[in-house]
Amino acid sequence: MSDLQWMERCIALARQAEGRTSPNPMVGAVIVRDGQVVGEGWHARAGQPHAEVGALLQAGQLARGATLYVNLEPCSHHGRTPPCTEAILRAGLARVVVGMSDPNPKVDGRGIARLRQAGLEVERSVGEQACRELNQAFVTAMERGRPLVVLKAAATLDGRIATVTGESQWITSAAAREHVHGLRDRHDAILVGSGTALADDPQLSCRLEGGRDPVPVLLDARLRVSSTARMFASGAGALVYSTRQPPVDHPATVIQVPAGAQGGVDLEAVLSHLARRGVHSLLVEGGGAVHRSFLDAGLVDRVLLYLAPKIFAGGPGWVAGPGIERLADGFDMDLVQVTMLAPDLLLELVRRDS
Repeated sequence: MSDLQWMERCIALARQAEGRTSPNPMVGAVIVRDGQVVGEGWHARAGQPHAEVGALLQAGQLARGATLYVNLEPCSHHGRTPPCTEAILRAGLARVVVGMSDPNPKVDGRGIARLRQAGLEVERSVGEQACRELNQAFVTAMERGRPLVVLKAAATLDGRIATVTGESQWITSAAAREHVHGLRDRHDAILVGSGTALADDPQLSCRLEGGRDPVPVLLDARLRVSSTARMFASGAGALVYSTRQPPVDHPATVIQVPAGAQGGVDLEAVLSHLARRGVHSLLVEGGGAVHRSFLDAGLVDRVLLYLAPKIFAGGPGWVAGPGIERLADGFDMDLVQVTMLAPDLLLELVRRDS
């Protein structure tokens, strides 16, 4: 097998822990000797052994003189666990193949430099694009200081998220709703605005067996949402962002942030705070005004739009706010994937400059 094929194996191993590693990235490692795998590992969650250490433990003495493949540059600093570079050097590996450099300022090339200084042959940027896509949330947090922002909406063919009387359950099918719970399982946090919270009182939980609840996040500038809202009962620990002084008896953690546009909260301040708390992927489930505020601020990385084969001819849209007058002022996205979730369609779009 080629270096690229072994790197694809690393990515497959790493993906097994999707949604479980933040604030760490997903990492897989493979040790190959004479064309045969002698050790494999992946990082299961923050605080547990890194992928390289797991692979080295499995390989034992067979690691000496072998090649290590890893999708992310080995760490060279002390965190919750010791540096992987030192474990690699002690194992006597001859060669290390790295998918991408670690954008974490604590690493950022230092791991590769340490291995090369010790005499190891190191190749980098093997399958780099696929490695970056695997850890896009981690990369975004390191390079932009905020989580990866994914807008999600379920709408009719004419873009409506409810009828004119407010009925919305259910626009899409059971298959689409199950897919959404898979998203919740894989994202660190899920965000709604006060309008959605007041209208729907959502739980914002993952209902898949064995699934993990994301951290519920509420934008509530004026603290209008009742303290008995269902999202506050989540064991994941809800966060509320408001422009008002946090009350002492609120069941959630209330964070005061500066005011933003049109009386809301400053979204950049919210995202910066979430990133500092280790939230690297954020699923924004609306409503329409919240979606529009993120689009206006240029803070949307992806859009996941579930379309049902229905037409409501009225009712609120999944993007609210004033109309766009000129084509040049629209929000341009690139369609990257279409998935059939019978009878619905899932459109996945990304921002043009991502």
